[in-house]
Amino acid sequence: MVGLFAAVLAAAAIYLATLPGVGDARQRVEQVLDVHHGAYNGGVPPVKLARAVVAVEDEHFYSNFLVNIADGAGRAALAALQTNQDPGGSTIAQQLAKQLYGHGTGLSATLQDIGLGVKLSLDYSQAQILNMYLNAVYYGNGYWGDFAAARGYFDTTPTRLDWARAAMLAGLPQAPSELDPLDHYALAKLRQRHVLNQLVVNHYLTHAEANAAYAQPLGLK
Repeated sequence: MVGLFAAVLAAAAIYLATLPGVGDARQRVEQVLDVHHGAYNGGVPPVKLARAVVAVEDEHFYSNFLVNIADGAGRAALAALQTNQDPGGSTIAQQLAKQLYGHGTGLSATLQDIGLGVKLSLDYSQAQILNMYLNAVYYGNGYWGDFAAARGYFDTTPTRLDWARAAMLAGLPQAPSELDPLDHYALAKLRQRHVLNQLVVNHYLTHAEANAAYAQPLGLK
């Protein structure tokens, strides 16, 4: 058993060595934003948006590194095997890897996302990974990055988002066009409700606070 485990680790290490480096991750994020006329929102990730994203996308993000990687890799590989399609990254690091380096679909692409997600997790802090993710993803309606999305939808900045707006934005990257709150408000509200529920499950909000945030007007532009 120990020998098998050692062999798996060795195979994983060899596979990781064949993958490209991730030292240019921030540069790639900036390139994504430059193409879409955005600007990198550096510094500390905005607290409420960060917590909402973690709660809905990767609730083990702050867990032990190996626990997070094993859980995300298992879910991504299982999805790929069951559907024979690209299931997307399961952890935030894997999703960031897919956004910045992803090519192709299917199990091989998923394995690459997993491997590059591991490399990102080894090379960058959790705050850096989360901040790059928030800057690199698409929020619908032409808004790339959390700064453009907060400004475009709500005429505010990411750091000034309340729970209602943070939960709305956190839910959009899953399907930004289908969940665009300007065109598909009812579906966007359902997704917001799910994000708020996950914030309760992960002990960031109480049920009462989540209900209050859901009832709060969004003030969409």
